[in-house]
Order: sequence, then C-alpha cells, then structure tokens
Amino acid sequence: MPTYYLACDLGADSGRVILGTLDEGKIAIEELHRFPNGAVKSSGALHWNFEGLLTELKNGLKKAAARQLPIASISTDSWGVDYVLYDQRGLVMSPVWCYRDARTASGVENTKEKVDWPTIYSETGIQFMALNTIYQIITEPPDRLAEAKQLLLIGDAFNYYCSGVARNEVSLASTTQLYNPQTRSWSQKLFSALGLQESLFAPLCDAGTVLGPMKKNLATEVGLPPIQVIATCSHDTGAAVAAVPAQGENWAYLSSGTWSLMGVEWPHPVITEQGRSLGFTNEIGYGNSVRLLKNIVGLWIVQECRRYWAKQGRKYEFEELARLSTGSPAFVSLINPDDPRFLSPDDMPRKIADFCTETGQPVPANHGAYMRCIHESLALFYRVTLRKMERLIGKKIERLHIVGGGSQDATLNQFAANAMKIPVLAGPTECAALGNILVQAIALGHLPSHAAARAVVRNSFALKTYTPESPAEWDAAAARFEKLLS
Repeated sequence: MPTYYLACDLGADSGRVILGTLDEGKIAIEELHRFPNGAVKSSGALHWNFEGLLTELKNGLKKAAARQLPIASISTDSWGVDYVLYDQRGLVMSPVWCYRDARTASGVENTKEKVDWPTIYSETGIQFMALNTIYQIITEPPDRLAEAKQLLLIGDAFNYYCSGVARNEVSLASTTQLYNPQTRSWSQKLFSALGLQESLFAPLCDAGTVLGPMKKNLATEVGLPPIQVIATCSHDTGAAVAAVPAQGENWAYLSSGTWSLMGVEWPHPVITEQGRSLGFTNEIGYGNSVRLLKNIVGLWIVQECRRYWAKQGRKYEFEELARLSTGSPAFVSLINPDDPRFLSPDDMPRKIADFCTETGQPVPANHGAYMRCIHESLALFYRVTLRKMERLIGKKIERLHIVGGGSQDATLNQFAANAMKIPVLAGPTECAALGNILVQAIALGHLPSHAAARAVVRNSFALKTYTPESPAEWDAAAARFEKLLS
C-alpha cells in the first residue's frame, strides 16, 4: 500500500504544501498549495508576515484534507537564521525580522565588541555572514528579550504551531552561528560572552524526531486526523542534501535557488584556520553528518532583476530570461556575486551596472546581457568555490549534483559544467520537499535507511547530465574573474 506525507517547504520567495506518495520503491510529489512569500517593508525595516504564512499553511492543510487520503505525517522546512520570539503567554512577538534587514550591520559591530571572530568560528564552524542569527539577536532591545519566553527558528516554529512541541532541530540550529557542532549543543561560550540566556532557546533535537500528533484544535479546523508532526531537517538545504540522488564518493552538491549552497557531505566538522580563511561553513545534515559548504548569493540576483523589470512594465518568465542569456555575447562583463551590495533588494540592475563601471567593464547593454553577466559570474564563482573546497578536504571532486529550483536553469547548469570542467547532474527540482518527506518516511520506519531513501530518489527521477564545453574560453574568463574578487 502507498504511504502519504505532507511537506511544508518554505522559501524566502514562495512557500508550498506538497503531498508525497511513497509506493513500491518510488516517490511522487504533488504541489497542493503554493503561496507567495517575501519580506515586508514597514517604516524602513524588513520583516516577515508570519501570521500570513501560518494562514497559508492552514489553507494547504485543508486542501490535503479534501483528498481524503491516509496521510501519515507532516513536517516543515525553511530558510535558515531567522527566528520567532514568543512571549510568556505563548503569543508571537512582532516583528519577525528578515535577515536582509539593515539592522544586522550594527549587530556585527556590537558582537565584535564582546567576542572576537576567531572565537566565534572555533565555536561554531560557521562562515561569517552579517545575516546570521548571532548578529540579529544581539540587536534585540533588552526589554524585548526580557519579555520573550522562547525562541524558535522559522521551520521549527511551524512544527511547533502544528504539534505544540517546541524544539529547534539541529540542521536549522546550526545556521544560527550559536550552535557548537563539536559538542552538539548550544555554545555556552558564546551565550556567556553575548549575555544570552540558553533558557530562551527551545531545546535541540535531531533530524527525524517525531514530535507527536497534530494539535487537536488545528486538526479539527483543517479537517485532518491527528497525523504525526516530525522535525525532519528543518533547514531547507539540509533537507535538500538529504535527497541528493548521489552514490559512491567524490561528489559535491549545489542546492540552487535564491541562495546557491555548494558543499560536500562530511563525517565530521572541519573547523580549522584554513576553513575560516576560505569562508566555509559546517552546517549539520541528516544523521548528524556535516554539510561542509559555502553560502553563495544565487538566483536572488536574477529574481531581483526580474522583479525590478516587472515594476518597469516588462514581465519575464524565468525560461525567457535563460534564453535571452544564451543569445547574448559571452564574457562581456562579470560581477563578483559575493560583493555585499548584491545582498540587499531594490534596483539590482543598477547595482550590477555600478559594479561594472567601477571595475572598468561595459555596462550590460540590454536585459539579455544582464542575464549573461549573472549566469557567467555565478558559474565562475562556483569554480572558485570548488577549488577552495578541494584544497580544504584534500580530495578532487569528480561530479556535481545540482538540486532545487535552479536545477531547471539549463543555461546556468551548462555554464557551471563549463566553468568547473566536471559533469553536472541536474535534478530533482523539489529536493527540499523530497528530503523532508523521505526523512519522515525513515522516522516512521517506512524506509530502512538514508541510503535507501537516496535510492528511491534515483529510481523516481530522471537526471539531466551536462558535459563541460569550451575549456579554453572558460579558463581565460576565470583568470579575469578572479581579479574581481580581490
């Protein structure tokens, strides 16, 4: 008999409630409900419409209930670092901040006054990013923290909403830069240095923890029985990596979406001076494996250009932008995707133009040229990141698995293969939801192991392979690109 699961997959751009069906060694997914997401600007600050997202979750659950299937369980995965504070009554304390809010700059300065960067990295193994939870929480007014009873990260807040059980699952907790992957606990040293109370942070749990049945009042409202709520990999990248259809050794992954996250699955943290200087991060994956990776600003740059052009009256589908990119001249202008200016929203084409002007390059001549610039620059940054990662682990990577929404971008996938000079295997697209569902299946005993779950993905989805092309041209472009990184 088939088994059914629900995944709520929350991205910074959109959210989905997805039905997963596991049957005879294959998995199928169906999108039941999709809803937009995005930071809300109020009084110059960026935050999330958290209550609106919960309403959309309920709408998705009602659609699931209407199918009248024997659904076994549900879990939510989300982007990292952002959190929800609850007051003494258990109510959400507004606002729920967005990691792109400008307040994080002051958080970095305040943190530097209390604890030095080498100590932060040695405790957490997490690369410096101004948006990390550590720099957000330090900006909270003391009276707001004093009023707060509990902190949950976004995906775990959704699991709490469904189950009434408050836990911060380790894959998501590891993104905060407050979790110590060596002790597998919150960092006592950082909490002490920053004056944070550990009691504020909901207890940790491993990926695949069964939290319990759905709250009776919620189940009644949406029309579902009290299905099990499971903390799978609450971090969407952790969930996506859990579903990478890889086997054997010497492979890397790229979770491609708003962010591009490139890394390897490793048995232990790599917290060294070299790792710190190269900007690599040690996030936790399924089974307490380590996702040794680099966070790269990804298709966010494309999304923001598309948003800006839509406001100007020119609306594009992503496929059309990819075609425009392919049809534009190669290697005219390049940007450094890691430049801080590209992290923030609003008028992304102007930011690209400014970078090109400042570095003595032509400003892209049209929308296709902007897309070509972004695609080539991301692919070349992947190459730089791959070479650094190979130095860090002492191994040569032989193939790259690209998963997530960005795996549909054939132009970027081909450019990535060209730049890195290794085969790229693209797919599946909904890997975060797949990983979420497969970990549920393992937790409930419906699959025997993680290896069996990955075999299910390979049996269920056709992957597209991109073979490297034009090595000389890409080597020349890489030499030019690396000069932009200094």
